[in-house]
Amino acid sequence: MGEQLGLRERKKRETRQHIADMAMGLFMTRGFENVTVAEVARVADVSVNTVFNYFRTKEDLFLDRQDSFVDEPSRVVRERRAGESVIAALRRDFFEALDEGDWRSGLNDGAEVVVRLINESPSLMSRMRELAERREEHLAETLAEETDADEDDLRPGLVAAQVCAAIRRLAADGIRRKIAGESHDDVVRDVRAQARLAFDLLENGIGAYGVA
Repeated sequence: MGEQLGLRERKKRETRQHIADMAMGLFMTRGFENVTVAEVARVADVSVNTVFNYFRTKEDLFLDRQDSFVDEPSRVVRERRAGESVIAALRRDFFEALDEGDWRSGLNDGAEVVVRLINESPSLMSRMRELAERREEHLAETLAEETDADEDDLRPGLVAAQVCAAIRRLAADGIRRKIAGESHDDVVRDVRAQARLAFDLLENGIGAYGVA
């Protein structure tokens, strides 16, 4: 029974990923607003109902990593090393993501194309603002839990706001320059230097807050 459940869950994950991949291919080719859910279903060779079984809205098809996006800073905080502060852990993770070309940095290959599609769609822009707010709120809740903060303690929310704003600004500046035609290597090199400055500012202001 356990093996059957495992196979069923794997099949569901594969189906979900297949639908998302097919949808993104259409969005990248024709733009988000010009693609319907019915077209996604046809290309993925599933019914429209099946698409909505896995994705509540068309925006969810585009933002299929939204749960990971919202949770990522909180995950880094929860998994920080012994003796490592919140800012030190987030700094380390950001530079690792830059080195790996991972989406966590916001500067992975093709990120500028995704951002261009988002900027062309009012509904996607609205959803991204919502996700950014959820990400910040989730990080604030995680910081409060990790530091056993009182309900009236504003520090978790203040730290979360500063951290999320810094990471968002670093990614946005890098994407802006890539869209303008600058080379990926040049952009990453300069963002790395800017990130050192940003995290130095955060560390000097927040210091040893949240040491594990």
